[in-house]
Amino acid sequence: MTTDYAELVASLTSEKILSKWSEVTPLKKISGIPRSAGSVKSGSNEEDLFHGHDEEQIRLMEELCIVLDNDDKPVGAGTKKLCHIMDNINEGLLHRAFSVFLFNEDGELLLQQRADEKITFPGMWTNTCCSHPLCVPSELGITPESDSGDINTLTAAVSGAKVAAQRKLDHELGIPYSDSPLANFQYLTRIHYKSASGDETSKWGEHEIDYILILKAKNDITINANYNEVKDYKYVSADELKVMFEDKNLVFTPWFKLICQTFLFKWWSNLDSLDQFKDDEIHRLL
Repeated sequence: MTTDYAELVASLTSEKILSKWSEVTPLKKISGIPRSAGSVKSGSNEEDLFHGHDEEQIRLMEELCIVLDNDDKPVGAGTKKLCHIMDNINEGLLHRAFSVFLFNEDGELLLQQRADEKITFPGMWTNTCCSHPLCVPSELGITPESDSGDINTLTAAVSGAKVAAQRKLDHELGIPYSDSPLANFQYLTRIHYKSASGDETSKWGEHEIDYILILKAKNDITINANYNEVKDYKYVSADELKVMFEDKNLVFTPWFKLICQTFLFKWWSNLDSLDQFKDDEIHRLL
């Protein structure tokens, strides 16, 4: 069933998005490797938004996400801050994300607990790594080897998400590139979801098309967690994760819960034959 919100997001063409959010830089105006779109008129008081938050996490809010239309086509670059303000999300602003599920040789999944310093979803348990490709050529999927540089293809988007995933595994968990080769990431599907960070009164949230990436790694990979990003981490079996879900003292990110409810345990039972689950769909979980 199509919700009113889903209809709102579907109605936002690239032209409407750029008109509604003048802070989004159109792709044609981006060159090199941008980091910040400069002054961001968020419609909310910045001092109030960031009151009490960690300085490093505030700095990271100036990274440029890939703003999308409903069909997952890049429209431009918007700061992480702009994309995660709940007022903008409620008006339909959408961006690209990825979620990595890293399994060791024993078939255990590496979980992380997000640091308390995180501005969005602090202290929550989630999958191995979840973040955003930046609006830069390599993470849009434009490489010297690419045939056309067409960022609107799924192939390009998957390529860019893998580059971003490798970067963030290193940044958050200290997993070196040698333990996460790009060729070892397996893309499965995309999910489209929306959630506030906490209750519905929250100033922050997520509204993403999330690329699901599976990484099968060795048992002895290096992990050197960045504790400004990650509070804790551990490997779990499927049964151990189900027990964690029963623990009322533990809180999980909404995207992780959605993925677990819809897909994860089927994948987990078939780690040696994941190709059967790969598709080109965008699963709308709004």
